[in-house]
Amino acid sequence: MGNMRSLVKMLMVVLFLGWMFVWIMISTNLFKSNWTPKLAKYLNTTYFGPQGTNLVLLTVPMMFIAVLSCVYLHTQKKPTQTQRDWKIKGRMGRVVMVMNPLGIVTATELTFSLLFVALLVWALSNYLYLSYHVSLHNHDNAKIWQAKFRAFGLRIGYVGHYCWAFLFFPVTRTSTILPLVGLTSESSIKYHIWLGHVSNFLFLVHTVVFLIYWAMTNQLMETFAWNPTYVSNLAGTIAMVIGIAMWVTSLPSYRRKKFELFFYTHQLYGLYIIFYVIHVGDSWFCMILPNIFLFFIDRYLRFLQSTKRTRLVSARILPSDNLELTFSKTPGLHYTPTSILFLHVPSISKLQWHPFTITSSSNLEKDTLSVVIRKQGSWTQKLYTHISSSIDSLEVSTEGPYGPNSFDVSRHDSLILVGGGSGVTPFISVIRELIFQSQNQSTKLPDVLLVCAFKHYDDLALLDLIFPPDISISDISRLNLRIEAYITREDKKPETTDDHRLLQTKWFKPQPLDSPISPVLGPNNFLWLGVVILSSFVMFLLLIAIVTRYYVYPVDRNTGKIYNFSYRALWDMFLGCVCIFISSSIVFLWRKKQNKEGDKESKKQVQSVEFQTPTSSPGSWFHGHERELESVPYQSIVQATSVHFGSKPNLKKILFEAEGSEDVGVMVCGPRKMRHEVAKICSSGLAKNLHFEAISFNW
Repeated sequence: MGNMRSLVKMLMVVLFLGWMFVWIMISTNLFKSNWTPKLAKYLNTTYFGPQGTNLVLLTVPMMFIAVLSCVYLHTQKKPTQTQRDWKIKGRMGRVVMVMNPLGIVTATELTFSLLFVALLVWALSNYLYLSYHVSLHNHDNAKIWQAKFRAFGLRIGYVGHYCWAFLFFPVTRTSTILPLVGLTSESSIKYHIWLGHVSNFLFLVHTVVFLIYWAMTNQLMETFAWNPTYVSNLAGTIAMVIGIAMWVTSLPSYRRKKFELFFYTHQLYGLYIIFYVIHVGDSWFCMILPNIFLFFIDRYLRFLQSTKRTRLVSARILPSDNLELTFSKTPGLHYTPTSILFLHVPSISKLQWHPFTITSSSNLEKDTLSVVIRKQGSWTQKLYTHISSSIDSLEVSTEGPYGPNSFDVSRHDSLILVGGGSGVTPFISVIRELIFQSQNQSTKLPDVLLVCAFKHYDDLALLDLIFPPDISISDISRLNLRIEAYITREDKKPETTDDHRLLQTKWFKPQPLDSPISPVLGPNNFLWLGVVILSSFVMFLLLIAIVTRYYVYPVDRNTGKIYNFSYRALWDMFLGCVCIFISSSIVFLWRKKQNKEGDKESKKQVQSVEFQTPTSSPGSWFHGHERELESVPYQSIVQATSVHFGSKPNLKKILFEAEGSEDVGVMVCGPRKMRHEVAKICSSGLAKNLHFEAISFNW
């Protein structure tokens, strides 16, 4: 098995290097003048037409890598139940830069970013050389400087096309490409943002240059031209208008303050892709096809998963206006700490999906999955109101969970977890995973320091979620946990707490259509995803070959006309979507039928799920209410917690005090300022033993 994995890995590396080599060479005069004519002779056949070269050189290799990656991840050694070997790879390398607007940048990210910028500069310089010194197109009989100005605008658009070859990889949530380099969709979303900014800027320059050129040559009506045998300018104009709307509303000021405007505007991406592809044509579409094809497979599979109604078992309403929702799941669903789950509540919004941190451990809680939700936006406020009302059932759909492919926190001598507000929640799953690992007496556990900052005293109730409700004292006996809690906006402990603010647990009645959360393609999810990718792409190639050979080619050969330029691109998009729909649906329904008996058993188990719920709130424990504490493990949370009022944590002091340990893992989740501060401390070089990891959800 190990030899096969090594062979698959080597093959993927060779294919990727070859793929990148083509991207480097495609802008050169050597490729255009010498290689292209020779390649076109063999690849631009009557079955694929002018898109044959790009299809073979730039589409097939990456799709093959995607299939191989499914095999590679499927054959990955599965951790045993007695000892899980989770390895975290969410951020690559040591931090070298912390600055806005880039945020936290590691050495590896900086290196690859500079290499990508170098690729764009290289491509632009080569394209301009071709235009200025090899063949300057001047069909409009414009002045030479005007023709060169037009050529600059054209070539800058070509360079923007390079960004689109990578744009959708980071937002493919079930990607098998990202785990190969230790990334997840949520941790790499910033790369999508960077690529989006660069590509939209380049396309805007491309558009402005052409508008100026057409104005200078009295051809402004070309903006709305739709040429049947060449590039459609109108399609490009429409695409640019949509792109600008998406670009502007995705800026931080809009995304954070007007999330719904950003969300709904971004749903125009389908139209953006359609008009963009019509504008560039089928040959250029093949250059960027892999990441779009894989994205739409992911998107359709997520749609199929979301059609199921998820069984909501219970909700815990915390004094701090936070909710913990507990869902049923199949025992075979495994996920790693810091994973997230997307929720959709049709009674609140028909379209909106929101990500929330999973606080449970799939090893410790085999039949349930929990997420924490903070009431801080209109959608979450409506959800809080729904849950707090007298309803006894709620229709909820889910997508996910999504998270790192592997995760290891026990490799460190000690672990410092820094969280601000609801940023504490990812660490609950980390601590619960450590509780599970502690059951193996041979596993060496790190000392854990949880540093959390809250605005108000009631927010301490979040700490009640650290331990599962049915935990025993023996389960946590080996866990060395210390908590330093800082209350920043209150100077002292409140003297009283209203009873209605204490923790409440609410149970929901099961409904006939409810089902537990399960992998979208069932067990062996990666293997079946590979089947979907391979079958849909092979079907796409066959259908394109048939349509081109027996429909498009006869038009070009027999009528003496050129088949409509836009229709070629539309055929590619249509057949691609059809193949994805057919292949994904067949595999999904087949796997659903195979797993039907298991789902029935899971549903039966869900009906009998019971929890031990504390009768008092941790908020009341911290307030010092005179109540009998029925759960000794929860007493240990209070005993392990030091509460500091009216101050923020001195992070530099806390981190440097850990200098005695040889290997200290530092994880941070919370406001941007907190993440940046911790990153600067860890990257300062003053403490060599600090290994930094940031968790950020910038959806």
